[in-house]
Amino acid sequence: MRQMNIAAHMQRAGTAFAEHAGIARGATVLHRYGELAGRVSCLAQGLRSHLALPPGARVALVMKNCPEYLEALYACWHAGLVAVPINAKLHPAELAYILADSGARLCLASPSLAGALGGLVGEPLRHLIEIPGADYERLLRCEPAPLAERAPEDTAWLFYTSGTTGRPKGATLSHGNLLAMSFCYFADVDSQAPWRAILHAAPMSHGSGLYALAHVMKASCHVIPESDGFDAAEVFELIAAWPATVFFAAPTMVRRLLDHAVDRPADNLKAILYGGGPMYFEDLTRGLARLGPKFAQLYGQGETPMTITALSAAVIADTQHPRWRERASSVGIAQSAVEVRAVDESDAAVPCGEIGEVIVRGATVMSGYWNNPEASAETLRNGWLHTGDLGSFDADGFLTLKDRSRDVIISGGSNIYPREVEEVLLQHADIVEASVIGRPDRDWGESVVAYLVLRQGAALDTAALDAFCAARIARFKRPRDYRCVASLPKNSYGKVLKKTLRELEQNRGH
Repeated sequence: MRQMNIAAHMQRAGTAFAEHAGIARGATVLHRYGELAGRVSCLAQGLRSHLALPPGARVALVMKNCPEYLEALYACWHAGLVAVPINAKLHPAELAYILADSGARLCLASPSLAGALGGLVGEPLRHLIEIPGADYERLLRCEPAPLAERAPEDTAWLFYTSGTTGRPKGATLSHGNLLAMSFCYFADVDSQAPWRAILHAAPMSHGSGLYALAHVMKASCHVIPESDGFDAAEVFELIAAWPATVFFAAPTMVRRLLDHAVDRPADNLKAILYGGGPMYFEDLTRGLARLGPKFAQLYGQGETPMTITALSAAVIADTQHPRWRERASSVGIAQSAVEVRAVDESDAAVPCGEIGEVIVRGATVMSGYWNNPEASAETLRNGWLHTGDLGSFDADGFLTLKDRSRDVIISGGSNIYPREVEEVLLQHADIVEASVIGRPDRDWGESVVAYLVLRQGAALDTAALDAFCAARIARFKRPRDYRCVASLPKNSYGKVLKKTLRELEQNRGH
């Protein structure tokens, strides 16, 4: 049997780069890699012997970002277990569902979250341990464990989708999937040395934690902010403290950084790796002016973690290219470990410039959804992952996303892609955020409605907005109504919940 345990990279770093800073809280180094790797192997032994967890058992991590997160994650793999990182911001009912669906035997939880989970201990969840805490420290006092033997196809991470359209599903990611994802990070997303520090400003249960794997391979320091949540001022302080800092951010986080004081130094910043939602062109150009050519984009899903396409910092910074705006507004080209196509309803590739569903196959794509063969068969039909996203390729292989297939508005027989309308609205000086949805229309099938967050002190002028849109997009794409709101509904990753907006619009009685 071929062996491939992703935790081997932690042990290699602990041996070859023992004195490299491994984990820091703010500007303070807590553990160097030699100590960190030792803690991982001791914790793995505690999970095996004290808790008697058999190979393949699921361990849920319901934790806020903390210094112990990385060692807990790697200890699961070192022991031959399956990690189930769960967003700590979920409702207790959602947490309970994922714990039950995954069949987790152990839950490692932040102290502030453990209380809501205590009533779930029984079957299959047998153990709930607070991190940090006395029980956790006892596990760390075990003798080191040898690295468990794992095959590339063995499950390493159950990645639960956000569940915005129903119950979350667990994408089954193997050790081989995670290795291929990490290689794509170096080949397609962050290809230039040095790799010294990754700032975990976004949840480690998702994108930031996934990119931690590549940085363990390079023995980079993992910097955990001291604040609970995203704090723009603190991010700039940590950039100043750590040379060659990179971090993963959702576009909403980038916008908050750019809205922060403009005199903050960012010389140490190596790259902001953004994904998880659309970065509107106006925000990107503002970011280039504010922070320089330090932006790289990735497009992926939990089912092919962080790995569908990538748009490099070099392409984003090449403002002299004749198609720069189109490229900068795209999500880049296919990453190295996957094939990507845009297809019609029969899975036939559509010509360049035409819109189709984005499908993917390759070394990073999940084997299926945990205990859900029907959903697996539907999503992975014909050997390709069907993303549900709509997009088009240009002649140079750059993919531009339009929208999720369920978000397309069909009015008078014509397709209207909300992002195109949103891009126009965000060019208006008074509009801070915009989200466009369709509502049922007796005459047209659907009509366009725009939900807007205005800058402080601005007033809604529908006639002026109509004229603004008329000068930039086709008449049939213009919103029929504009709704001003204090904020747009978002999930815990910053994605706008269009489903919630559609429900809100329906409740208005139209």
